[in-house]
Amino acid sequence: METNKQGGNGGFKSKWGFVLACVGSAVGMANVWGFPAKMGSNGGGAFLVAYLIFIVIFSYVGLSAEYAIGRRAKTGTVGAYEHAWTSGGKPGIGKFIGWLPLAGSMCIAIGYAVIIAYVLKGWGQSVTGSLMTVDTATWFDSFALTEFSVVPFHLIVVVGTLATLLLGADSIEKSNKVMMPLFFALFVILAIRVAFLPGAIEGYKFMFTPRWEYLKDPMTWVWAMGQAFFSLSVTGSGMIVYGAYLSDSEDIVDGAKWTAIFDVIAAMTAALVIIPACFAYGMDVGAGPGLLFVTLPTILQNMPLGRLFAIILFTAIVFGGVSSLQNMFEVVGESLMYKIPKLKRVPMLILLAVICFGIGVFMEPIYKWGPWMDLVSIYIIPIGATIGAISWFWIMKKEDLMDEINKGAVKKQGDLWYNIGKFVYVPFAAIICFVALFMGVAF
Repeated sequence: METNKQGGNGGFKSKWGFVLACVGSAVGMANVWGFPAKMGSNGGGAFLVAYLIFIVIFSYVGLSAEYAIGRRAKTGTVGAYEHAWTSGGKPGIGKFIGWLPLAGSMCIAIGYAVIIAYVLKGWGQSVTGSLMTVDTATWFDSFALTEFSVVPFHLIVVVGTLATLLLGADSIEKSNKVMMPLFFALFVILAIRVAFLPGAIEGYKFMFTPRWEYLKDPMTWVWAMGQAFFSLSVTGSGMIVYGAYLSDSEDIVDGAKWTAIFDVIAAMTAALVIIPACFAYGMDVGAGPGLLFVTLPTILQNMPLGRLFAIILFTAIVFGGVSSLQNMFEVVGESLMYKIPKLKRVPMLILLAVICFGIGVFMEPIYKWGPWMDLVSIYIIPIGATIGAISWFWIMKKEDLMDEINKGAVKKQGDLWYNIGKFVYVPFAAIICFVALFMGVAF
């Protein structure tokens, strides 16, 4: 595969390196606790049916469009919006509109680093064995309600993630070729172990037996749509930069397909660990973040070889979290270097570390972190995602977008692909934005 050179950031050297990096961006807390919790609260198998429908639509048009605009503009978020709006004859607006989705990436990175610091603390206590003796009802509160309680873990997460970005696309590709296979392997090990728990079979029945009455509830479809939207990272920002590092010879729609397949596998593997385990131990499967920091530690304490499986669990989640955080930092850093050509990569990474840690360290208590993440997920991200969808399918010249989509493609896309994007994907993005803004729903 050829390599594009974007501002010294290099390019992906293989199709699978690109796919794994994109999967790494998509795989994160939305998969590990978001998918099992929403599945648990919305009818199990019925939610899965709706979720898969939206995954197919969003990956086919939305995800591939973000890859395409990145490759077309040969740069990330800010430059891609400039390119799209210039293509549509509105260059003045394009200079400014990309900053909102970019701000969403930075804001969510600040909050995301905090939650990974929580996970890293859990990993540390798993290694020492102290997690096996804590009171799980109060363990999470003991540090999540305290100021500056995870500072060392927080610093490790920020500095460690940024260190994996030193060489641009090359280091992103290499690190994800390690982290993503390990993420899947570790969760498969956990899923196999959970399968032998008494009562786990009820969890499988819940997951794969649709209760069709749930599909009559519009909110089941809304939750499934939101989960698909954000688990694929189709937010009008994150995936653009990885598209910018993609060779012209690669098939974009095929790459989006494989990203979606592995993202679904990651979500299902996490669910195959968490949901049967919850049924086996009589825990609440719809507990959200509590699944990770209350429910699972309780289960692990009661499970033979629980300490070993706790280490495996938290290691896998750290890998998934760091790979997502990589993307958030990369998209912001690339746009900064695009707008400030004299800014070099290492100083840029130091700047991002200072901003992320400097702001995030004051949000370590969950009562500060929660409102911050609600602000981002209710307002900034849905608006940014909708702006992106409109920019690609209603503003950018159709011929320019289709030319990029079909560059390197084995099977050429035509009016069907474009019309699904324009008349299905964009309205769905607008619905998510409407529900978030006017109903206060955090996806």
